[in-house]
Amino acid sequence: MHRLRKAGKRPLAEPADGAGATRVASLAELPDHQQSTRGGADAPNDPAGASIRTRRVLVDPERLLANRIVAMAAHDPAAMAYKVLRTHVLQRMRANGWKTLAITSPTQGNGKTVTAINLAITLARDVKYTALLVDLDLRRPAVASHFFDHPVPGLSDYITDDVPIEELLVNPGIDRLMLLPGNHSFTHSSETLCSPKMIELVNEIKGRYSDRFVLFDLPPVLGGDDVMAFSPYVDALLLVVEEGKTSKDELSQAYEQLDKAKILGTVLNKAEEASTGAGYY
Repeated sequence: MHRLRKAGKRPLAEPADGAGATRVASLAELPDHQQSTRGGADAPNDPAGASIRTRRVLVDPERLLANRIVAMAAHDPAAMAYKVLRTHVLQRMRANGWKTLAITSPTQGNGKTVTAINLAITLARDVKYTALLVDLDLRRPAVASHFFDHPVPGLSDYITDDVPIEELLVNPGIDRLMLLPGNHSFTHSSETLCSPKMIELVNEIKGRYSDRFVLFDLPPVLGGDDVMAFSPYVDALLLVVEEGKTSKDELSQAYEQLDKAKILGTVLNKAEEASTGAGYY
């Protein structure tokens, strides 16, 4: 098993866990805030994308930092760790011709959403690619709240009200990055994930752009069958575990429920402060 030993020197917890804000030395680059843009991150290589107008929503950089979204921070050690994670992921994905990656964890609160967001940002910062992050944690969607302090349209509008996906995609002011937020929870989440309408959506966003990586933020593995039900529709899985919290039994149970051939690696989150860098073994 390939395992990413350290995802970052600093704790990377989801806000629901009560973690404080990450402090950074400086921000060399901040998002280019505009209300809307033609083409942008959603503009494909083919001419058909030239007329697409993508929503671009203002994002407060301080909100990102407070929610541990540090991939834009120039001198933060965790930002460098996410770049290392990106390199490992890209090497494996390109070697296998993969385009879709699901991020999950054994249990709630291991930092999977923060990892998914930071990884999506670092992928988008590679000028050769675009990245789309889809919030498929239909139990507790959280991607949007890391970026915005107000409700935004999202996946439930597509599922329940047939709102076209192009009206729901958001560019958060970061070039080549698109978000498809989740905005409401679903009681029958695994059934919704595998519904014909959802599979049609997944197939459409997977095949539309040749230079795009699609990341899915999924619910935790244990406590439900969402990940097991949806995993056939993705190329690979990334498992986020928390040092000092995730037990060996929980990790073992999670692996038992997953297709081991699809597990790209394991991210060890909240690594010891003395640790530096990241690596596979």
